[in-house]
Amino acid sequence: MSRSLREICETIGVEYSGEDRSIRGLNTLSEAAPDELSFFHNEKYRRDLPKTRAAAVLLEERFAGELPEGVLPLITDEPYLKLALATAIFAHPISTASEPPKLLGACDIDPTVRFGKNVTIGEGTVIMAGCYIGDDCTVGAHCLIHPNVTIYHGCRLGNDCILHSGAVIGSDGYGFAHTREGRHIKIHQLGGVEIGDAVEIGANTTIDRGALGDTVIADGTKIDNLVQIGHNCEIGENSLIVAQTGISGSTRLGRNVVMGGQSATAGHLEIGDFATLAARCAATKSLEGGKVYAGVPAMDIRLWRRQQAALMRLAKGKKFSQ
Repeated sequence: MSRSLREICETIGVEYSGEDRSIRGLNTLSEAAPDELSFFHNEKYRRDLPKTRAAAVLLEERFAGELPEGVLPLITDEPYLKLALATAIFAHPISTASEPPKLLGACDIDPTVRFGKNVTIGEGTVIMAGCYIGDDCTVGAHCLIHPNVTIYHGCRLGNDCILHSGAVIGSDGYGFAHTREGRHIKIHQLGGVEIGDAVEIGANTTIDRGALGDTVIADGTKIDNLVQIGHNCEIGENSLIVAQTGISGSTRLGRNVVMGGQSATAGHLEIGDFATLAARCAATKSLEGGKVYAGVPAMDIRLWRRQQAALMRLAKGKKFSQ
């Protein structure tokens, strides 16, 4: 449902007396449409300011001149906090309302499964006891959803997928803006989760919905048990993510990336195609593809092995060979 720009500004406490516009939702600078509101607070995304197509942008006054003609500046010294307040306006209404799903063919669905509204299930899909599938979700054909899986509203699951018990798809990402007094204001997560074909997701794995835009898991990716994937991550096709891995928000993995057990990334990183992170490896910066990494922080595994050998010699009191 669209909202008046002036109404939004009044609700979030931003002064604005220019022309009014109808705002359909919120989005990032690079993805925003002409009927969406955006924001700018991180220098990393400054390059997107002159190219944004948003109707209006929350930002500090010193950056207003970088917006393209026709994009309205909404001046504030707290753009991230004002964004958080704006997300509440567009948050999905939570309801216990339920209706039968639309079935695109014969399915095997346990009678204890509960659905929200406007759910579509593909032919040949099996959904076992205790599952919940929320409003506006789509599940593809020939999927197998094991007991007690939860899929929040607005998520899309491709064909031939397997979700193991306890998996949670589309839970809120961990996003908060902070006031000057130290209070934490929830950023309502307005995106969804898009899962491709032939994806397998392990038991008790959690995949957060996007804050703005979707979290994406591409075709053929296999995810082990107890994995956490943060909001707005993009996982490339045919990647392998092993148990207890944690991927922080807005990280992009290329295709065929392997992440070993208990490995991790910081947020807003890019991991190149065919990169491998060994067990307990932690990426603190973006990594090139086609290499194997180990250690904390992540480094080429050959350097890591030399480092470990040197530490062992030190521990044993041996001299280094030149």
